[in-house]
Amino acid sequence: MSLDVQSLTLLVQILDAGNLAEAARRLKMSRANISYHLNQVERAIGQQLIRRTTRRLEATEIGLKLYEHGRVIQNELLAAREAVATLGQELGGRVRLSVPSGYGQLTMSPWLLDFKRLYPAIVLDVLFENRVEDLMREEIDIAVRVLSDPPQNLVARDMGPVRFVACASRDYAERQGLPQRLEDLQHTPLLTAAVIGRQLRLAAYLDAERHEVLIEPTLISENFMFLREAIVAGLGVGLVPDYTVRDLLEAGTAVTALDAWRLSIFGTHMHLLYMPNRHHTRAMATFIDYILQRSRERG
Repeated sequence: MSLDVQSLTLLVQILDAGNLAEAARRLKMSRANISYHLNQVERAIGQQLIRRTTRRLEATEIGLKLYEHGRVIQNELLAAREAVATLGQELGGRVRLSVPSGYGQLTMSPWLLDFKRLYPAIVLDVLFENRVEDLMREEIDIAVRVLSDPPQNLVARDMGPVRFVACASRDYAERQGLPQRLEDLQHTPLLTAAVIGRQLRLAAYLDAERHEVLIEPTLISENFMFLREAIVAGLGVGLVPDYTVRDLLEAGTAVTALDAWRLSIFGTHMHLLYMPNRHHTRAMATFIDYILQRSRERG
């Protein structure tokens, strides 16, 4: 067997599966048959492509290079088949999306509805969730998250800055007063989100200076819609993204404190994330371009 498209595709499928048993299941071949074909490819090239460990298969340096080439070829073949299959048809397909609860409902919902009107044949499968671990599960194509440092194994497209504000209802501000200094937050009933198992540190920037305050909120939730309700109810000072309370601030029912500071808890930018080696359907590519355009228009 020489090195051809079939050989490269086999290498990609074996490495994606992680072990020969799973590769055999996916390809509907026997494990022995897959092992035989892999050995034939390695003999033809004269180099080992995959190291067999007890738990997992790992690509050698040359194996990884061939895997990357094979991935590109496989994705191009899938795109070509899709183009032929959908020739003359309305753009369809499925996009599986994970968005943060607050940002998804308050900012992205109109975008998603407008996209659906433009492309009615595309199935949008939208999860509203805030989990940061295992973002690119098998059932997710695209995730949107606030992150300081996006994972190296994902493609991260910038959707613009996220500004956190310290805010409270006007009634609370008149009764209790608002924090005047950054240190005051340590003695203020705070309403915010947190990462389980970690101390909550608020990063604050004044011009080029970076400060950090350890805070202990009195009400914690990953659901910013719930935190918004708590702010309106006058339960304390919320540390939330500005999009969560923008309409309340414009209406004057909520007010902000520490306006000279740029505040951040989870990160300063929203990112659109996806796997670099996963095939992009026309529906996915169209969706990504559309959402990035809407985020740019938002400014």
